[in-house]
This record gives sequence, C-alpha cells and structure tokens, in this order.
Amino acid sequence: MGDWAGYLTLILMGAWVTVKLTLMGSALALVVAFVAGLGRISRHAAVRWLATAYIEFFRGTSIFVQLFWIYFVLPMTGAELTPMQAGVMALGLNVGAYGAEVVRGAILAVPRDQHEACVAVNLTRFQRMRHIILPQALPLMLPTFGNNAIELLKATSVVSLISLSDMTFQAQVVRSQTGSTLMPFVTILLLYFAMSSALSFGMRRLERRVTRGLDGVR
Repeated sequence: MGDWAGYLTLILMGAWVTVKLTLMGSALALVVAFVAGLGRISRHAAVRWLATAYIEFFRGTSIFVQLFWIYFVLPMTGAELTPMQAGVMALGLNVGAYGAEVVRGAILAVPRDQHEACVAVNLTRFQRMRHIILPQALPLMLPTFGNNAIELLKATSVVSLISLSDMTFQAQVVRSQTGSTLMPFVTILLLYFAMSSALSFGMRRLERRVTRGLDGVR
C-alpha cells in the first residue's frame, strides 16, 4: 500500500507540472491570439500576410511536429530551451493560432454602426478598439477561449514525448515500474477531468461577470 502511495505522489507531482504548463501556455496563447487576431484585420498588407501565414502554419501542422522542431531543431540555431520552455512555446503558439481567429471573428461581429459612431466622435483607431470595440467583442470570445484552454490542458500530454515529467509521463513511469495500467491511467483520467472542470467553472464565472448587464450576449 505504501508503494502505491508513493506512485500516487509521483503522479501528483506530474499534475503540478501539467498545471504550470497549462497556465503558462494559456498566457502565451492569449497574447499571441490578440496579436495575430488584430494583425489579421490590420490596414497594412504585410502585417495581415504575416498573421495569416502564422495562423495557417500552426493550424495546418501537427503539434507533435511543432514540439519536436522547437525542442530539437531550434537549439541548432543557438536557442537553448529547457523542456518546460519548449512545451510552453509549442502549446502557446499552437493554441494561439486558433485563438487568433476567435479574436478576429469577435471583432468583426461587433455591429458596423459601432465603428461608424467611433469615427463620428473622432476617436483614434487605438481609442475605438480599446474603449468601444474590444469591450463588446470580449464576451463573444470567452466561451471559445474556455474551450481552447481545455484543449490546451489536454494537449499538455504531448510534452511527455520530450521527457518532461508531466502527469502523463509519470503515469507511464508508474506503469513501467508496476506493470499496472489501470491505476496510473485511471488516476490521470480523473485528474484531467477535474482540471478541465475547474477551467470550465472559472470561465463560466468570468463570462457571467463580463456579460453582467449586457442583454443578448449570454
């Protein structure tokens, strides 16, 4: 029984690595999503082209391949990355590409008359985006952002391929040491479900707070 307690502790240590990957990857994905999403609607053709190229590349290629390139190929150019840094970068850039289209779509969904009203009161492009457009677009983004965060959480399992000791990696270690598949993989199944449920709950709370008093958004 003591051995199993030790193995469970090992998996829980891996769960903490998974939590850190999820938080840092989500933060990077959020920044990238807004930068690329706004780039997609830029007035400058070069910016639009770069944003589109990034989005299509990261949506159109496997996250496994992206992770291997970041971890094994980038160091050949002199960029030394730890497994954690490589994992966060791969997750953030991959999910950020999907989030960018969410940002673009939400901004374009804001009624045209809102844009025209901003022009009528002589707001700059930055002012209208910051004070008028984005506050209305944000409630439209949140449900999909929540789904993206959960997808990122589940995608953290790929980092086990570069020997980063997340909970999937630790479950494989426990399986190899004990010969039992049921205990480690049922444990991480429940942990993934608990984490995704916590994310869903937090995003619903945030969505209710942001949309409070806004009729027709929820």
